[in-house]
Amino acid sequence: MNPHTRQLHELGQRLWLDHISRPLLLGGTLQRYIDDCSLTGLTSNPTIFDQALRSGAYDAGIRSLDASGLSGEEVFFELALDDLRQAADLFRPMFDASDGADGWVSLEVSPLLADNTAHTIQAAAWLFEKADRPNLFIKIPGTPEGIRAIEEVIFDGVPVNVTLLFSTAQYLAAAHAYLRGIERRLAAGLDPRVASVASLFVSRWDVAVKDVIAPVLHNRLGIAVAMEAYKAYRELLASDRWGQLAAAAARPQRLLWASTGTKDPAAPDTLYAQALAAPDTIDTLPEKTLMAIADHGLAAVPMPVDGGQADAVLQEFRREGVDLEALAERLQREGVEAFATSWHAMLTRIREKCMAPPVTPVP
Repeated sequence: MNPHTRQLHELGQRLWLDHISRPLLLGGTLQRYIDDCSLTGLTSNPTIFDQALRSGAYDAGIRSLDASGLSGEEVFFELALDDLRQAADLFRPMFDASDGADGWVSLEVSPLLADNTAHTIQAAAWLFEKADRPNLFIKIPGTPEGIRAIEEVIFDGVPVNVTLLFSTAQYLAAAHAYLRGIERRLAAGLDPRVASVASLFVSRWDVAVKDVIAPVLHNRLGIAVAMEAYKAYRELLASDRWGQLAAAAARPQRLLWASTGTKDPAAPDTLYAQALAAPDTIDTLPEKTLMAIADHGLAAVPMPVDGGQADAVLQEFRREGVDLEALAERLQREGVEAFATSWHAMLTRIREKCMAPPVTPVP
């Protein structure tokens, strides 16, 4: 096992891959990452699947599903669930061995439902039942409407990956929705062991402010936001409210770092992975970043539980004129819009592949 990734695992942080594709599954690469790089899960989103469908690996499946009369969206979910079932089965041994702590994969509801609470609840239940895998998270965006859906979906017993969180306030809204769902399950005499993670996006902060701040502040905002959220996460886990739920066998909703690939070519390729090393968290890594850690590693110094210098750094950005609260809302909305754009592009790609004549292999 790679010593650099094992170091993070032993620290108490779990590494997930922020990527999925059929060649990754069928070529044995994902199994190799599990065996060699301490990988314990993966995530997907509309952009990832849009990129995957650009290859020819799905063309025959798309034409076959189209011939059966399915809509473009139904074709996509059949393909995505097929991939994610295979991935979930690869991770199933560690899921069972860890009593459900590790070994998760994630599938997102349609981003077009981000502003529709009722339809999000229905889609989450349908996808989880159709997937038929206990180690599959349903991803729901942490928009105001999504937060209302999350409480209900957790109460229904569906594991949730809350996505597109950008601030401590947004994280806490997701965390409290999770707690309310678990509390309601306990009150109803239901099993409180429903898993969840809350995904805080990091690097997009730095991309958003790069051109409006002094160079000395480049690549510091996302990490400061993450440190502030980690403090809130630790405080929540130490609260009496959580203590009562833990005593009833509930599982903590773990904080997950998303968007952790380095976007600035002048910055180290393990910039965020280095700063975000923290026990009881998950880091979802692009394949390139996972390989960078495995190759040259990092000094896994645990993130301070008290937030360290986060408050001071955030104040520096406020003095530079950055409205952090408004920017968090903007980033979340832009995230939803970006996934919706990928969703439409993906469905267009499926339609085009349905209409294209099959390629005859050259003898």
